[in-house]
Amino acid sequence: MAARHGDPIIRSVLARRTFLKLGLGGSLILTLARIGNGAFGATAPTFRLLDERSAGLIRALAPVILGSALPRERGPQEAALSAIATSFDRMASTLAPAVQKEIADLLGFLDFAPTRVAFARLWTPVADCSPDELRAFLTRWRDSRFELQQASYQALTQLIHASWYDTPEAWGAIGYPGPPSIESR
Repeated sequence: MAARHGDPIIRSVLARRTFLKLGLGGSLILTLARIGNGAFGATAPTFRLLDERSAGLIRALAPVILGSALPRERGPQEAALSAIATSFDRMASTLAPAVQKEIADLLGFLDFAPTRVAFARLWTPVADCSPDELRAFLTRWRDSRFELQQASYQALTQLIHASWYDTPEAWGAIGYPGPPSIESR
């Protein structure tokens, strides 16, 4: 009797083949994103891990993720967004090298037009998207049936939240007076 696609062994083999194909395809896409973006370039002088494009992506996503937690006035908000990008870079650069690479890959993925359009459904660069477009993108990834998109959503939102609450600008809003001063005796 010939094996059919409904048999457990055949389904297992097909699932492994599909997994391998997806893995190879994903690797190819990330490699193309790195090459197309020049992601192997130097980081910005003020950053350890980020370059200016990825820092701009963080600055664009932060107002959508943080909402009313940010200052409303343009000057203080711009200063807060710069502080968030710096804090994000500092936090991400202390993570394990493999995690740093994943974060850099994710940011490069969102910056590279073909992957951004195909997997984030953002037709314009993240920095040029409206808050509604970014909110819809983040909601799609949060609610995605794909674990990779859910994990990417979690990584972006949690690191941006942590980056904001790491800055002295955020402390007053949460009633934190700041770290205690260390006095010499």
